[in-house]
Amino acid sequence: MKSTRRQFMAVSAVSVASLVTAKVAYAQPMLGEGEPQAVALGYKEDATAVDKAKFAKYQDGQRCDNCQLYTPKDAKAGACSVFPGKLVTAAGWCNLWVKKAG
Repeated sequence: MKSTRRQFMAVSAVSVASLVTAKVAYAQPMLGEGEPQAVALGYKEDATAVDKAKFAKYQDGQRCDNCQLYTPKDAKAGACSVFPGKLVTAAGWCNLWVKKAG
């Protein structure tokens, strides 16, 4: 079967529309404090709730939104490379917090 430019353009348009729709439809779930990886890393949705005796590395002011590993999605949540496929709260914290460069 010989492809034509018209067929190529139609398939391309449908493919792009499908990708855009899929991205909109896919909503990442929030990370729960009780999930095994979150528990292991001391993740808290509110950094002020971190147990300072258990996580001596924690210092006041450390939050997900000022961590190098955090990518904001909106004002309240974003993605973290430590927890792929999940969103974390901007006000959260975990034991892998790294000061944002710059």
